[in-house]
Amino acid sequence: QVQLVESGGGSVQAGGSLRLSCAASGSTYGIMGWFRQAPGKEREGVASMYTGSGITYYADSVKGRFTISQDNTENTLYLQMNSLKPEDTAMYYCAARRTPPYGPLLKAATYDYWGQGTQVTVSS
Repeated sequence: QVQLVESGGGSVQAGGSLRLSCAASGSTYGIMGWFRQAPGKEREGVASMYTGSGITYYADSVKGRFTISQDNTENTLYLQMNSLKPEDTAMYYCAARRTPPYGPLLKAATYDYWGQGTQVTVSS
């Protein structure tokens, strides 16, 4: 059974850091990513990667602040978030797709599987 479980969200002050984790089970995945959705806004891609090659992609809004990584031995995806800003406040979701063809890696429609989300709140 495919399952993605996020953890690590919380409340921090601007300038702080958080690390999100996504425990993946039930399959191996060719691509995985992090998305976020703030109230009243569309879900947007934050960071994603090809799990085989390790090639990563980032939204312009988080480049230089967020880092996506994986631990293959534990089937876990991470998102290290530094220098957090109030505009980073959102529900963060882990997403995955098992096999090609792959669409744009920062587009939600590319992914088949989603976690339940973890809330990140950044106060000014």
